[in-house]
Amino acid sequence: MNNIKRIMKEYSRQLEQFMEQLFDGQEHCSEKLTAAMKYSLFSGGKRLRPTLTRLVTEMLEGDTNAAIFAGAALEMIHSYSLIHDDLPSMDDDDLRRGKASNHVVFGEALAILAGDGLLTYSFNILSKLSLPPENTLKIIEIISKGAGPEGMVGGQVLDLEGEDKELKLSELKKIHRAKTGALFRSSVMAGAYCASPSEQEMVALKNFSEYLGVTFQIVDDILDLTGDEEETGKKVGSDERLNKATYPRLLGLEEARKEAEYNGDKARESLEPFGEKANNLKELVDYIVIRRS
Repeated sequence: MNNIKRIMKEYSRQLEQFMEQLFDGQEHCSEKLTAAMKYSLFSGGKRLRPTLTRLVTEMLEGDTNAAIFAGAALEMIHSYSLIHDDLPSMDDDDLRRGKASNHVVFGEALAILAGDGLLTYSFNILSKLSLPPENTLKIIEIISKGAGPEGMVGGQVLDLEGEDKELKLSELKKIHRAKTGALFRSSVMAGAYCASPSEQEMVALKNFSEYLGVTFQIVDDILDLTGDEEETGKKVGSDERLNKATYPRLLGLEEARKEAEYNGDKARESLEPFGEKANNLKELVDYIVIRRS
């Protein structure tokens, strides 16, 4: 476990250094907008999605520089989603990563625009990938689909519609496959297309990403119920407050934990075709299963 924590810390450092360079090289219309975008983008976080992209690329002996570009774009999309998620019209949270949420600091209007700015800037970055054109287009397609109405945004809508309703487990899974799982899937597949994967490898990685996304979401639901605010960096109990369907609510806490472990096991099994080259990704699964923030 210490190995993957060391890797995540180093990859996060390199990613943030790269993202700082991206902002230093841009002339934006509004300093306030830039400040709001950077406030959330550089507010910490585990950088799981960029780490996934890079680990997959390295496992397949692909282009690490391209993986860093793609990872930066994914982190901007993730940060934008958190800004919008915290808005009063959405989950209405005033704490994120141990700091005041973006709209609390900059106001609701600028927070919305900061999210818009991060989302659109991410595709500017993807357009600069130094890969064969077909790979670049595939990565743009995968990420836009994962972040859009067929993925994360669509899942957010289903999540809002599911408040105050008694959902079935199949309905809950549909929400989370889109809301959370789609961007994890995009992160894994983007990493694959920074290399030259075989069809068999793509099938294995798709299965891995599906199980990993479910694992992450179940643990997230558990932490919202049992976590410590200082460790999670956000207010706990928001799912209960908004009367949302969650895995612990539908299955019970212990069964939810077993479900997280089961999906974590299946994620690791999906990586067996890669042998020892997948050890770092397997350690990342272990980290996600036992994480406390």
